[in-house]
Amino acid sequence: MSEQPDNLVVHILREIRAEMAGMRSEMVTIRETMATKDEIQSLRADVASDIATLDAKIDRTRKDLSDQIVGLRRAVVEYHTTVVGHGVLISEMEGRLRRVEQTLGLAPEAR
Repeated sequence: MSEQPDNLVVHILREIRAEMAGMRSEMVTIRETMATKDEIQSLRADVASDIATLDAKIDRTRKDLSDQIVGLRRAVVEYHTTVVGHGVLISEMEGRLRRVEQTLGLAPEAR
């Protein structure tokens, strides 16, 4: 009877050893697939470079849009200046026409 417990213990120890060997191979596989510190630092540098490039592009886009808005404002101011100028001239002309009509005693033209 003393042999059976020894065999049972040896059998259990062999099973544990087999399980541990399987776990080691899994750990080796996991370590092989994990990124190293150098790879992570390289990736971090790439991301930082991409972010800096995007920031530069955003700044340029903002500057371009700002320039376009300034140009649009100038165009609107010039347009309003022109329209107001013509409006003043038209209203002055209508006023003069009314005064001429009144002076000559003519009936105002139907509008």
